[in-house]
Amino acid sequence: MTLDERLENVAVLGAAGKMGSGIVLLLAQEMARLKVLNPDRSYHLYAVDISEKALDGLMAYLRAQAVKAAEKGCVMLRELYKNRTDLVENYDIIDQFTNDVGSVIRPTTELSMAGKARMVFEAIVEDEEVKIRILKTLDGLCPDDTFYFSNTSSIPIHILDEGVGLDGCIIGYHFYNPPAVQKLAELISTQNTRKELIDISHEIAKRLRKKIIPSNDVAGFIGNGHFMRDILHAVAEVKRIAGTFPGVEGIYAVNKISQDFLIRPMGIFQLIDYVGVDVCQLIMKVMTAHLPDETLESDLINRMVGKKVIGGQYADGGQKDGFLKYEKNRPVGVYDIDKGQYVMFDMDGWTKKVDDRLGPLPEGWSAWRKLLMDPKKEEKLRICFGNLKTMDTPGAELAKAYFKRSEEIGKGLVKDGVAQNAEDVNGVLTNGFYHLYGPINDYLA
Repeated sequence: MTLDERLENVAVLGAAGKMGSGIVLLLAQEMARLKVLNPDRSYHLYAVDISEKALDGLMAYLRAQAVKAAEKGCVMLRELYKNRTDLVENYDIIDQFTNDVGSVIRPTTELSMAGKARMVFEAIVEDEEVKIRILKTLDGLCPDDTFYFSNTSSIPIHILDEGVGLDGCIIGYHFYNPPAVQKLAELISTQNTRKELIDISHEIAKRLRKKIIPSNDVAGFIGNGHFMRDILHAVAEVKRIAGTFPGVEGIYAVNKISQDFLIRPMGIFQLIDYVGVDVCQLIMKVMTAHLPDETLESDLINRMVGKKVIGGQYADGGQKDGFLKYEKNRPVGVYDIDKGQYVMFDMDGWTKKVDDRLGPLPEGWSAWRKLLMDPKKEEKLRICFGNLKTMDTPGAELAKAYFKRSEEIGKGLVKDGVAQNAEDVNGVLTNGFYHLYGPINDYLA
C-alpha cells in the first residue's frame, strides 16, 4: 500500500494536546493537498481525544493556523488550485484551502471512529501502560496492515511493539515541540520494524518537511538522553554552589550560565518550565525504569512537582510559572522552594550582585538571537569560547564545567549506542533544541 493510499484514512490519538494538535495540522494540510489533486477520493483524519471541549479548541486552532499557512504559501496554493477558475483573489484561495483542511478532519472522543485508519499517530500521555492499553484496543479495530507512529520521547519502541503485539508495525516518530514549527523528527526503529514502515516514515517526513535523525531504541533516545542528564547537571551545580549562591541565587546563576555564557536560546530552568517540570520528572522515571545501570532522579524536581509548581503552557501558548515566574513569557523571578513563593528579579539588588559575582561574559560574545542567522556564526563562536577558555571568573568556571559535562553526555550517547555518531547527537541538539552548536565540539580544546 502506498503512502497516498494510507493517507486516505489517518488517526491521531491525543489530537487536542500540545503535540497532537501540531501533528493534526501537518497531516491535515497534506491530506487537503491530496484531496485537491484527487477529487474522486475521500480523505479522513480522525482527531481522537478524551475531551469534547478540547476538540472544540483544536478546531479553532487548526482553522487559525491553516489561514496563516495559506497566507504564507499563497503562491504555491495558486499552483495547486490552477484549475479552479472561480478562485481569483488571494483571499478566495486562502478560504478554499482553509475549508479543505477542515473538511478532512473528523474530531471525536470515540476511539472506535479510528477503526478504518491505515496510519495512526499516537501522542497521548507518556505512560507505558496507558499507551499499550490504548494501542491494543485500537489494534483490535484497525486493519492488520495499519502502521503506528508513536510520538513517545522516552519509552523504548520494542516495549510498545511487544506489549501490543504489533509485529513490527510500530515506529518511534518523535516530533519536537511545536510540531508545526520544529523541523526535527527523531526516528526510532527496532530490529523487528518492518522495512516498508521505515521507508514510509522517511517519505512522510519529506511531505511534512521534517529532517529525520535516527536514534537507536534506548530509553530517552538522543534528545531526552542529553536533556535529562543536562538537567541533572544543572541541579547538581545549584547544590554545589549553594555556599556562594544560596537558594534562588543558585537557580538564577545556573540558568544564566546555561543561556548567556553557553549562548543557548533559553536557560536550563526556563527550558524545564517550557517542557513542564512534571513532564521532565516522568521522562526521568521512564528512563530509569529501562536503564538498569543508571538512576535519573532529582530531589529538587520531585519537590517542585510535589508543590504543584510545574510550568508548562496555557492553551494560548503562554508560559506558566515554574522554576521561574513569567510576565509576557519573559522570566521575572525565581521560585523559592523553601518559602513557597517567588523572589522577583531586582536588577539593582540581589540579581545584580549575582551577575557581578559571576563576572563578565567573554570578549566577542553575542546573544543567541543575533548569531542564529549570522553567516560568521562559527567564527564568532570560536572567538567567544576561545576567550572563555582563558577566563577564571566564577561564571567562566561554571560555564566551562557545563561545557565539559554536556560533551561527556553527548559522547556517552554515542558510546552507549543510542546515537550512531557524533553528527547525529549534534544534529538533534541544533535542530530540535535550536542550539547554535552541538555538545561534541572542539571549542575549548
